[in-house]
Amino acid sequence: MPSIPGVSQEEIRRQNLGAVLRYVHLNGPTSRAALTRRLGLNRSTIGALAADLTASGLVTEEAPTTARRAGRPSLVVSPRSDRVYANALSIEAERLRAARVGLGGRILDLREAPRPGGMSAVDAVRPLADLVRDMERAVAPDALLVGGAVAVTDTTRDPDGRIRIASANESLGTALEAEFPAGPGFVAGDLADIAALAEHVRGVAAGVDDLIYLHGDVGISAGIIVAGRLLMGHHGHSGKVGHMVVNPNGLPCGCGSRGCWETEIGEAALLRHAGRDPGDRAAVAEVLRAAADGDPRAREAVERVADWLGFGVGNLVNVVNPDAVVFGGSLRDIFTAGADIVRRRLDTMPLPVSREHLRLQPAALDENAVLIGAAELAFDKLLADPLNVGVAGQLGSTDSAKVPPA
Repeated sequence: MPSIPGVSQEEIRRQNLGAVLRYVHLNGPTSRAALTRRLGLNRSTIGALAADLTASGLVTEEAPTTARRAGRPSLVVSPRSDRVYANALSIEAERLRAARVGLGGRILDLREAPRPGGMSAVDAVRPLADLVRDMERAVAPDALLVGGAVAVTDTTRDPDGRIRIASANESLGTALEAEFPAGPGFVAGDLADIAALAEHVRGVAAGVDDLIYLHGDVGISAGIIVAGRLLMGHHGHSGKVGHMVVNPNGLPCGCGSRGCWETEIGEAALLRHAGRDPGDRAAVAEVLRAAADGDPRAREAVERVADWLGFGVGNLVNVVNPDAVVFGGSLRDIFTAGADIVRRRLDTMPLPVSREHLRLQPAALDENAVLIGAAELAFDKLLADPLNVGVAGQLGSTDSAKVPPA
């Protein structure tokens, strides 16, 4: 292993352990020979690193089931998905979900509960904790919990229709710590940011370092990744693209402004144009089905919303200049139904230098993107330094709930 000035051999070893573990976490079972080629390390180094990770209970090494050539086959390194896991939580507009996600990104268990109207993110912690405790009954005694993360929808509505901007704040951290006093603790973030991370790591935008992920539910929000890193903004409040004014003479928005993008492309706008109750979220799927079946009013509603969707995306593309725009939540279905109209806007609005390379794609990870993304946040510390996990399967240290301040 080459020496790097100012970096100890132990630090290099830790970095290489993290590189091997991250690779099999993201790519699944991989032979030692393939790891040698893809990570640029020599064969003996890969063998030693894989042996260390196996001794720590993080991976397994097995002979391949089929040998393709003569000679001793290269052992296959696989993540211990059945043993090493993270708790992923989501506080969504109308429901709460908790999942146990194994190393390697596989959802091992999933529980769900309704979120009553008006329930705050802090109040949601107790029922989420109940879901987690219910899942823990099925966890093997030697399983290793490496962390937890919670995705919080960034907008909720009061009974009078006013918008409240939710955040992963200190009160939420205190509530999480009270429910989970032991263990590695939780990190938290906005739902769109975490879904963007999931699509960037495991979804349709894997390997794309500059992207915008647009999410639709009660409101419209975005996760923006620039040079492979989430754009957070002051106290994490970036990505509120639903409140970008696109039509100054448009409808009043619940945020107090007028003509916000959300009033033109949100679920309520689609329902309103289709002659349905704007508050009936369950009817969104019905309108989209009717449009697909050729219903004129439903089709017109989809086309109007898709046109405004393209209008706003055109503005964002000029500002961010991403390689891809990914549509998730309810915007996934709206984009799929009106993709030609969205693209028509983008053929003329953005500057050529911003649109010629652009890819528009529906999200690949559907409703589980937020849980997969939350698990990636929770695994991050382990992947950065696998030596924090001892041979006996216990974390080298524990942290209290860590949540960005509000």
